[in-house]
Amino acid sequence: MSPPLHHIETLATPPASADVVVIGGGIIGVFAAYYLARRGVSVALVEKGRIGAEQSSRNWGWCRQQNRDERELPMASKSIDLWERFTAESGEDTGFHRCGLLYLSNDDAELSRWASWGEFAKTAGVTTYMLDSKQATERGHATGRQWKGGVFSPSDGTADPGKAAPAVATALMKLGGSVHQHCAARGIELEGGRVSGVVTEAGVIKTRTVVLAGGAWASSFCRQLGIRFPQASIRQSILSVSPVEHPLPDAMYTSGVSVTRRSDGRYALAISGRARVDPTQQFLRFAPQFVPMFAKRWRNLLPGGLEGVRGGHESLKRWRLDAPTPMEAVRILDPKPDMRTVNETYRRAVELLPELRDAKITHAWAGFVDSTPDGVPGIGEVPGVPGLILAAGFSGHGFGIGPGAGHLIADLATGAQPLVDPVPYQPARFNDSSWGKVADF
Repeated sequence: MSPPLHHIETLATPPASADVVVIGGGIIGVFAAYYLARRGVSVALVEKGRIGAEQSSRNWGWCRQQNRDERELPMASKSIDLWERFTAESGEDTGFHRCGLLYLSNDDAELSRWASWGEFAKTAGVTTYMLDSKQATERGHATGRQWKGGVFSPSDGTADPGKAAPAVATALMKLGGSVHQHCAARGIELEGGRVSGVVTEAGVIKTRTVVLAGGAWASSFCRQLGIRFPQASIRQSILSVSPVEHPLPDAMYTSGVSVTRRSDGRYALAISGRARVDPTQQFLRFAPQFVPMFAKRWRNLLPGGLEGVRGGHESLKRWRLDAPTPMEAVRILDPKPDMRTVNETYRRAVELLPELRDAKITHAWAGFVDSTPDGVPGIGEVPGVPGLILAAGFSGHGFGIGPGAGHLIADLATGAQPLVDPVPYQPARFNDSSWGKVADF
């Protein structure tokens, strides 16, 4: 069962031309298009299915600075402010609020890592508080447990994944940008080696700049142009339960299970890092590059099945531009949730928070999280293809940093001063056989 998603009406036919064409209507694509439109750039966004229907509506909804990798922290900090500012600028509701994020633990090593990060965070101007046993137990009183310690990050918050991307797309259209659902981009045309247009199932859009924000489909799309973009998707399962009489923490992490309150009062439940790895042709091709990351997370990464093959987003096929592509065969990646994980998540949640014992499961779903070998997204112009800006591989962090990523993409597309240093995100780093530091979140 898919998670709840707000529906919006969009135009059926794309324009003949645009200054920038954005491929992909997830949170990254819509924010990139929004910030371009705010600068007076004519922008067309094409989405093969529905706005926000894939991972952008299937995540926790956390918008956090806490425990971010040092390379992503500047973007995460900017994003928190931009989430808040978006509502004031647009009048659209993403469900964002700075509720604060609560982390609880009885593991000394985990608490030590959080404390070390907290010292680093001070140098970056981030407000975060280590909690001693008494403070953690008091903030986590809904669990009825004694805790050794924890962290509370008051300036962090959550947004509603079912509302956010559609809200941004609506704001984009108010600014004059065009949005086109059920309009797959089949490929990119080049003239003299430079981008000259986007071939869609509804015709060609002439343009000199393309933003590829294709999520789990990005690597396959790059392959059509002979571009090697190492990407692997893992399948994570989440469930939601009905509201309960006594309110629980808005957003709480423990190693056993995490809980997030949605704007309609439901609670989303998940086990951090737990996922299935579905073998595909693409996965096997890039597996050597992902060994360091998977080795760090082997306890939570379980063997998967055929969901990745059924999705069609990780094949090694080349497709024609004058015929339907795999993206038209599968408009929305909607993999089956791992019911063993769903049931275990619910069991752990009820054990942690007894108030949930009377709550009913309303939805259970899965989504494909697109990852890079170092856990940091690729954002920037693709080497050798002038005019093509890649924005993919967000490794499960894209929703929270969506506004900052979108702003940076708009900066790069227009030649403006970048919101943050773009160097750590440059796609050219994937041409190096040495992957360097693997993000630790």
